[in-house]
Amino acid sequence: MIKLYNTLTRKKQEFSPVKDGWVSMYSCGPTVYNYAHIGNLRTYIFMDLIRRALKSEGYKLKGVLNITDVGHLMADSDDGEDKMLKASREQQKTPWQIANHYSNVFFEDIKKLNISKPEIIAKATDHIPEMIEYVVELVEKGYAYETSDGIYFDISKFPGYGSLSGASIEDNIAGARVEVNSEKRNPADFALWKKAEPLHIMQWDSPWGKGYPGWHIECSAMSRKYLGKVFDIHSGGVDHIPIHHENEIAQNEALTGKRTVNYWLHGEFMLVDGGKMSKSLGNTYTIKDLEERGYSPLDFRFFCLNTHYRKKLNFTFTALDSAKVSRERLMQQLASHKASTQKTSPEILDGLRSSFVAAIQDDLNVPLALGILFTAIKESKSQDIYTLALEFDKILGLSLTSDTSAITESFVLPAQVEILVAERTTAKKNRDFALADSLREEIARLGYAVADTKDGTRVTPLQK
Repeated sequence: MIKLYNTLTRKKQEFSPVKDGWVSMYSCGPTVYNYAHIGNLRTYIFMDLIRRALKSEGYKLKGVLNITDVGHLMADSDDGEDKMLKASREQQKTPWQIANHYSNVFFEDIKKLNISKPEIIAKATDHIPEMIEYVVELVEKGYAYETSDGIYFDISKFPGYGSLSGASIEDNIAGARVEVNSEKRNPADFALWKKAEPLHIMQWDSPWGKGYPGWHIECSAMSRKYLGKVFDIHSGGVDHIPIHHENEIAQNEALTGKRTVNYWLHGEFMLVDGGKMSKSLGNTYTIKDLEERGYSPLDFRFFCLNTHYRKKLNFTFTALDSAKVSRERLMQQLASHKASTQKTSPEILDGLRSSFVAAIQDDLNVPLALGILFTAIKESKSQDIYTLALEFDKILGLSLTSDTSAITESFVLPAQVEILVAERTTAKKNRDFALADSLREEIARLGYAVADTKDGTRVTPLQK
């Protein structure tokens, strides 16, 4: 029986679905105004691990992933312009062109990371009628009110507000920005529907005139449409807890009068070099950035698997180098096991399998499960171990069946690459990390990857 940490109850709980044999799961998807960075993608690896683990328990899945292509304002306090419109203006494309481009890139990225798409992909702009209907019902029940610029949810009417984050209504009101909208009954009231100015590009007819939805309402409307009034799991990043998911709970439970989501699961933040990931700092790396530096997307997935989803993960290129080397060694060892004709005793295999399953069932303890895989490959060479590793890989998603010949074959470094590697080593000794990164990129352009290991610098050809 799998146990999962429920943010709402703040404890691990045995998973019990609403419908026997089935899991209904909603996952907050991307706002498609820009490229997904590696911090975003860690959250989708987490989503994928949940889905893989539940499938391994024998459940069938009905999962929904939303695509936010309207309604997500620049600030969670309902001020600023829509992120899609800002991107549209800056990139001189229509919001629909922006959404289509970045949606395609997002799905390419998750495919490279072995993240399976949920069964239903729901675009916000395809569900405007459902959102309007939801807002109408909230107004009729007295939970929402109209101002000159939109329809707002009155958090004072919902006593349970703050249950997910642990903050009281008074805390939320005190912490809100009073100056944002003087017409709000409470500073922390949030927009369900925004009235559009005449020249606003994205707008739809509604009972309150032309406008567009707030960000939070889309998830409530689409989860209700596809998963019903009560469903099993809602996943996302911890950044969604205090506002977006808190607002979802308020909307859902105000309308239904009961708990809508049984398990709230959240993945922790990713840091970069010990600090915050930020565009202004130039450290919002994408999968394409990693590939250009000579890494496989699966190196990044492997890197993520080494830290539990509820712990902060500090990204550095040194750590990614180590992950790359470890994954390559894993693949080499598995190739040796695959080639063996020897057998491993059923007792050893059953022990390893039981330990792996126990780790996964304990709130997705993937780092421990990965350690059990590495224990397994230390056994005497045996095709049984290779087969067992493929079992494990149904959850890990590391493509352990991949051909390892490109990794294991010998090669001679070109003189130009050797010179650049030596210059990079000198730059690192002088703590000139900007130069070292620049040299790494130049080496990657020549078709080679550099990894810093405890045994020194390792250079390998990029896999085609």
